[in-house]
Amino acid sequence: MKAWAMLRMVTAALLCATATACGGTTATAPPPATTPPAPTSRPPDPAAVAANELGQIPILMYHRIEPEPSGEYDQTPAKFTAELDRLYTENYRPITIAQYLTGGIDLPAGTHPVVLTFDDSTRTQLALTDSGDPTPDCAVGLLEQFHSRHPDFAATATFYVNNDPFGDDPRALPWLVRHGYDIGAHTATHPNLGRLNATDVQRELVQNVRAITAAAPGTPIRSMALPLGVYPADHALATSGSWDGTPYTFEAVLLVGANPAPSPAASTMDPTALPRIRSGRSTVPFDSTYWLDYFAANPAARYTSDGDPGHLSFPRAQADQLASRWSATAQPY
Repeated sequence: MKAWAMLRMVTAALLCATATACGGTTATAPPPATTPPAPTSRPPDPAAVAANELGQIPILMYHRIEPEPSGEYDQTPAKFTAELDRLYTENYRPITIAQYLTGGIDLPAGTHPVVLTFDDSTRTQLALTDSGDPTPDCAVGLLEQFHSRHPDFAATATFYVNNDPFGDDPRALPWLVRHGYDIGAHTATHPNLGRLNATDVQRELVQNVRAITAAAPGTPIRSMALPLGVYPADHALATSGSWDGTPYTFEAVLLVGANPAPSPAASTMDPTALPRIRSGRSTVPFDSTYWLDYFAANPAARYTSDGDPGHLSFPRAQADQLASRWSATAQPY
């Protein structure tokens, strides 16, 4: 066979191998890999959502959630769920005190933060079944159910616990920590701190911190809530102190009433005296119904997110309300 003929046969065989099923259509090489374009979506114009991250934030305070409330601080399960429904409908979204203290509140544009807090660590707030799940009628069970119906409403809150919390169930605190809830101190035995001497105040708080960290090792305890809303005679002991060789320090101290908290970026924000609003529709002025009605009528007064946790957006006319340490991220409009 002539050399040129042999070359022709080899060439034909190679072409057939690169064709689709040797059917005469030559396969084409895939296009070279390209870098995908950078995302083009950005948070909306702050003015378009009336962002005001210097606005006020409601920190709601709950105690018992039970069918037959035993005191004016308590709620029925139905009323608790109804309040969650109102919050959701009016575009409030839960954050914790720990998240509030960071200042970098990460919520969708146009929504408003709300902090749910629970005092006294009763079984009406969290009770676990034999299988380790919250019972459907406790506060956590109701909140988890609400979240399952509304996934964009986080099941989270801050619990201010005493020693032997939630009926002394050793599973309770670890469950809360595992599921993203925030834990704060509320003293060992819930005394009136104003009636204790300095040593006993510090003992109450150290024993409480020890009990929490023993039950859920590594749990950060960033804040405390004053039992009965009463400071010790030396207010500074609510924030830091030590007893029996163990120190404690809290970034924030929570009060009992009776108005919204300032934005964490506001110059008026005092972490040693964060006000809370008592939940409920009652005859008592300035409860949560009063303030939610107020914000509905005065929407510019409340914190509204711009959807960008890296910036603080607010109307330019409020620039004098900004704490100086936040000036680098300020985005007035």
